[in-house]
Amino acid sequence: MRTNISAISKKEERYFYLFISPWIIGFLIFIIGPIIASLYFSFCNYDVVTPPVWTGLQNYKKLFSDPLFWRALKVTSYYSLLSVPLGIILSLIIAILLNQKIRGLVWFRTIYYVPSVISGVAVSLLWMWIFNPEFGILNFLLWKLFRIHGPAWLMSEEWVIPALIIMSFWGIGGDIVIYLAGLQGIPTELYEAAEIDGANSWKKFINITIPMMSPILLFTLVMGIIGSFQVFTQAYVMTRGGPHYASLFYVLYIYQNAFQFFNMGYASALSWILFIIILLLTLLIFKSSPLWVYYESTRER
Repeated sequence: MRTNISAISKKEERYFYLFISPWIIGFLIFIIGPIIASLYFSFCNYDVVTPPVWTGLQNYKKLFSDPLFWRALKVTSYYSLLSVPLGIILSLIIAILLNQKIRGLVWFRTIYYVPSVISGVAVSLLWMWIFNPEFGILNFLLWKLFRIHGPAWLMSEEWVIPALIIMSFWGIGGDIVIYLAGLQGIPTELYEAAEIDGANSWKKFINITIPMMSPILLFTLVMGIIGSFQVFTQAYVMTRGGPHYASLFYVLYIYQNAFQFFNMGYASALSWILFIIILLLTLLIFKSSPLWVYYESTRER
């Protein structure tokens, strides 16, 4: 009997590895393979056409003396510093409003979520029309409602990043859904007890909602920072890094070096620096999380 069970288990194990083998092969070829290759290329002079030539740390030395590297890092950091916290605040406020008992709530939730599933290229083309300084709807509304002459937006060095930050709010529907799930998971007994103690809406928000939502805020903060450092589609479709490198995002600069200048070795070095930056920022956030993230199970201990 035990022999039959052992044989069946081994047979099931073989089938298991057989069925997952396409995924394992794809993972090794299309993910792990390119990662290892990019690490090797980052130490080489490689133009895709000719074989790579080992140059050691030359790409990394060149990187720190490259003004466009610092420009791309500055643009990306500026965008991340503003878009991530503003996006979190806005999506949390909307989620709280959508968590109220009002008529047509399902439709409102759908309206706020649907934009986040639209393709990035289509959204970029749409916002190019919205930001058009001559016949765009945004400048039209600014003049019609407030008699304000709108800026050149994507054609202005000062306004191109604020314009892309405004555009980033188009995709907050995903975060709204996550916040809604978190808000509905907060025990109502906590709010009822706070009301008995005489707490107003603001105190309930600060002392109950924010602490109970802090693990979710941690998740969206980390994912938001990672996403903001990987902005590419908007810059490539809408501005191509202009005007005068004012929207030269880091990943766009990697793309230009890899597929326009065919400097794959230098692009690989840029990619690994980006990986280190994101890794350090993520570790810093997790290291600071005990100071502001509330875990009920931890506090009970």
